[in-house]
Amino acid sequence: MNFSDKPDRTASKAYKWEKYKGTEILPMWIADTEFRCAEPILQALHDRVEDGLFGYTLPAHDTEAIEAVVGWCEKQYDWKIDPSWIVWTPGVVPAFNVAIQAYCQEGDTIIVQTPNYPPLLAAPGINGLNRTCVPTVEVDGRWTLDFVALETAAADPKATLFIMCNPMNPAGSVLTQGELDQIASICRKHDVLICSDEIHCDLILDESKHLPASAHQDLSQHSATLMAASKTFNVAGLGTSFAIIPNTKLRAAFNKATRGIVPWVTVTGLTATNAAFRHCDDWHKDELSYLKANRDFLVTEINKIPGLKAIAPAATFLLWVDASGLEVADTQKWCEEKGIGPSPGRDFGAKNFFRLNFGCSRDYLVEAIAKLSS
Repeated sequence: MNFSDKPDRTASKAYKWEKYKGTEILPMWIADTEFRCAEPILQALHDRVEDGLFGYTLPAHDTEAIEAVVGWCEKQYDWKIDPSWIVWTPGVVPAFNVAIQAYCQEGDTIIVQTPNYPPLLAAPGINGLNRTCVPTVEVDGRWTLDFVALETAAADPKATLFIMCNPMNPAGSVLTQGELDQIASICRKHDVLICSDEIHCDLILDESKHLPASAHQDLSQHSATLMAASKTFNVAGLGTSFAIIPNTKLRAAFNKATRGIVPWVTVTGLTATNAAFRHCDDWHKDELSYLKANRDFLVTEINKIPGLKAIAPAATFLLWVDASGLEVADTQKWCEEKGIGPSPGRDFGAKNFFRLNFGCSRDYLVEAIAKLSS
C-alpha cells in the first residue's frame, strides 16, 4: 500500500470533496482518509459481490464477523468479551442517540465534553433533553478533561448519562488509566451511566494504550462502548459499527430502543469488518507509521505559522489547531480564503480553533502548509 497516493474521488461522490467542488479549496475536514482500503477488505467485498445475492442477513447470524470482533478486542486491548455483548449498529452516531433513548427520560441531563464533534454535541437536543458541557483543558502540554467540572456536572440529580469520546475528537488525547479511574469514580458515585464513543481507538500514534470503558472493572456493568472498523480502515460509507454492552439489562434496553427505527447493518459492512479485523494487521501497522509521520510534519509546520499553534495528538488523524493568535473574527473564513477547508471550530464549540485532517498523502499537507503560510 502506498499511502502517498492521491486517488481521484470524483466518481465516489465523496462528501469530503463535494463540499468544495469547483473551487481551489483543498478539503481537509470530514473524518475519513484518502487511503484506499487494504486488499484483503477489497477482495472480501469482491467475493461477496460475486455471490450476487443481497437478501436479508441478520447480523447475529454472521458468526465470522462476531468472532472477528471478539478476537480483535482480545488482541488489541487484552479484553475478553462475550459474543452476546455485541450489538451491531449502522454507525456510532445512531448508537449514542439510541443510548440516550434507552437510558434517559424526559427532563434528564446528558453530560458531554467540549470541544467535541457536532453530532455528539447535538444528540441531547435532538432527543429533547438537557446538555451540560465539561471543558477540555490543557495540562502539561496535553488536552484532558476538567475533572472538577465533571464532578459538578455529575452531581446534578438530573444527570443520567455521560457521552464520552475516547480518543478525544477533536483534541486527540487518549485517556490514561488514572483518568479513566477518575471518570469511573465520579460517575459511579453519582449514578451516571457512560456511553463511550471509541471509534478512533485503533489509531493510536504514540505509546498510549487504549482502555475501553466497558473493560474497566467499575464500569463494565454501567456502560456501553461504541467501536467500529470505519475510521481505521476507511470503510465508514459501509455503515457498520458495534456497541459492546456487558450488562444484560442495559443491553436489552439498548436493543429495545432500536426496534422499528434502526436498520440492520449491511452485509458489505459485516464483510469489511470481518476482513479488516482478521487480515489487515500489516496494512494497519503501515498506516499508523504513515499517520505518525504526517502528524509530526504537520504539527511542526503549523507551529511555525504566526497566530497558529497545535498540540500533537496521541491518536486519530485529526489536528486541533488553536487560531486565537490570528485575532480574526472568523477562523473558517480565514482558512478558506487561504485555500484550505478544515472543520470549523465553532461547530465543535470553540470558534477560535479549526480541525485539520491529516489522513492523506503528505503532498496534500505540504500544499496545505504552503497555502496557510502565504
